Amino acid sequence: MHKHDERAFPSSSLRFLAIALLTIALLACCWMLYQSFLLPNRERVYGAFYGGMTAALATALGAIPVLVTQQYSRKTYAVLLGFGAGVMLAACSFSLIIPGLEHARNGGLSSLMSSFVVGGGILFGALLMSLMDCLMPHEHFDKGREGPSSIALKRAWLFVIAITLHNFPEGLSIGFAFAGTNLLSAEALAIGISIQDIPEGLVVALALRGVGYSRTRSFILSMLTGLVEPIAALLGIFLVGLNPSMLPFGLGFAAGAMLFVISHEIIPESHRSGREHYATIGAIVGFVLMMFLDTTV
Repeated sequence: MHKHDERAFPSSSLRFLAIALLTIALLACCWMLYQSFLLPNRERVYGAFYGGMTAALATALGAIPVLVTQQYSRKTYAVLLGFGAGVMLAACSFSLIIPGLEHARNGGLSSLMSSFVVGGGILFGALLMSLMDCLMPHEHFDKGREGPSSIALKRAWLFVIAITLHNFPEGLSIGFAFAGTNLLSAEALAIGISIQDIPEGLVVALALRGVGYSRTRSFILSMLTGLVEPIAALLGIFLVGLNPSMLPFGLGFAAGAMLFVISHEIIPESHRSGREHYATIGAIVGFVLMMFLDTTV
């Protein structure tokens, strides 16, 4: 694969912009955390934050093997991606869409209106992810660069942006789940997302290693991509805290964002290079595992 000088980071202006955005995100996280603690049920706020942090730590855990190896087969890559797709698909079904419909009906809406509300959330979530996909430069492991001109950004940062786009709806779904579903189901969702984040962390770290970054830097960058999840989780529970009636729409929104990632990103990547059979096996195993987590707790 193409190599580059690993010292070549974005220009000083881009680096300053990245630091500024990170600072704003951290301040926003602190503010949302403070405001969320003012909500009546703090147990759910703590749960959302810890659920997001667990997913972030799982990403870091998955990246650890890059410190000792940089080789992985296409079969392994396809199985890992397929597994993640299966987990996310089951999470959309059992942890987001079905609870969203139940909350809407319990709130007094008819079955038809409940479907309209949750369905509208799904469409809006997918539309927002589609816009972000078009407006933000990023790079996929096989099909290359997408989005607007990205000449000023190095390949590693394009990988990081791509995975951050993946992780945002996962964190958001954790926040929405802790805001409204029962705690055991929300915890099962967080566990399921964390499980699929382990192979995702490995794939990202190996991809960064493959484009010329050192083992340590590949590990650190992969780990950082997971930090968006606790922030997004706090955002989700904070929004529902402001207006509890938006919970059904919010659950649908998170499901739509995840469905976009599954269909537009993960499945196409996993089916490249003639490995769709292995990806399908991984997807089925991941779906069944998440189904057990969500329906047996």
